[in-house]
Amino acid sequence: MTTTDTTKICELNDRFRAADATTDPAGLSLGKKVLTSGVRALGLEHVVAIAEQVRAYDGFMPANDPYGEHDMGFIDYNGERIMWTIAYYDRASFGIGHDYGSENPADPATTLRVLTIMLASEY
Repeated sequence: MTTTDTTKICELNDRFRAADATTDPAGLSLGKKVLTSGVRALGLEHVVAIAEQVRAYDGFMPANDPYGEHDMGFIDYNGERIMWTIAYYDRASFGIGHDYGSENPADPATTLRVLTIMLASEY
């Protein structure tokens, strides 16, 4: 993968992660955001607060982002360790029972990002 590809993937991941219907509705079209049952069980108020922390996350460093793609992070929330990840899927295959990984995560036309927010204990 080239430096240009990595830079583009990082930019797309940051845009998607930070996007919401008010600030960047087009950024939402880059993928899907999902919560695990453990996070949902915390209740709506907590889910909203956690989602805001994930949107604002800027704790990237070589130790937790070795490839520079901004595709994973951890936050602490009310004593819970929360993890989020972004996976890359082929848009054409997603949801038809054959969810293949994307061959080019730098291309938003062919790549669907899936951001999953989970309790670290669910990993």
